[in-house]
Formats: sequence, C-alpha cells, structure tokens
Amino acid sequence: MYSPGAIYFCKNIEPIAKQFTLGKNERLKSRKLIERVFREGKNFALYPYRVYYINGILQAGSPPAFNVQFGVGIGKKNFKKAVDRNRIKRLTREAYRLQKNILQENRRQKDKQLALFLIYTGKELPEYDKLYEKIGVILKKLVTITDENIADPA
Repeated sequence: MYSPGAIYFCKNIEPIAKQFTLGKNERLKSRKLIERVFREGKNFALYPYRVYYINGILQAGSPPAFNVQFGVGIGKKNFKKAVDRNRIKRLTREAYRLQKNILQENRRQKDKQLALFLIYTGKELPEYDKLYEKIGVILKKLVTITDENIADPA
C-alpha cells in the first residue's frame, strides 16, 4: 500500500511523486568532471551568470545514472562573506531545481548527458525572482544549443 520514498499527507491520499528534488546523482561533485567542464567544455555568458557545459557522453564505458549534472559557484572577490556566497548558491540551486525538467526531458529524449556549471558573476546580492527568470532563460538556451550540436555533429 505504501511505497518507499513517497510523501504522504494522510493515509487515504495517493503518494506525491518526488519530481522536484535535486538528488546526489544530479549534483556535479566529481573534481575530474568539473575540471573537464572548464577545460574542454563550451561556455556562454548570460548576466549575472557564466555558464560552462559539456554535452554528450560524460563517462565512457558506464551506463548513465543521470542525464544532467549541475553545479554552482561564486567568486570570493565580489562577495567576501561566506553567508552571502551561500545564499546566492542556495537561491540558484532552488531556481534550477524548480525548472530543471525542461532540460532533463530533452536530454532523456536524446539519450545524451550534460554537465552544467554556473558561476555567478554579478556584484550585488540578487533577488530570487530575477534569478528564477535568468535560470529559466539559461535552461531554454541550453536546450536549443544542445539540439543544434546534435543535429550538426562536428
């Protein structure tokens, strides 16, 4: 009757699927892969972010446990206090978490993977609404860019 991992509000209601989570497999944590994203990946800027990404198969020889891996960073130069840097990271992760389905569905349909790293380059503390809007634009742009790369293999 009860399925593990589902969220229940009362016993008579069907479980709610956990589709808006940002799990361990979805985070970009491997130092090797992060270095590869910066070294070999492509990038573009969309204020207040600089976006680095690698499109295609990320780990050869192993079946993909994920379609998209995501990471975020903020420089110490513009935000001296860790509290400010952590707040921006938290807001960015939340905005990504709520909108990631656009990109994940696209990658799942194409049977490809994507490693994505965002660097916040703004100089002031952002409001959540603006970050949410910018993350949405970035994800839509990534969908179009990665689709073009698949159609034109070079």
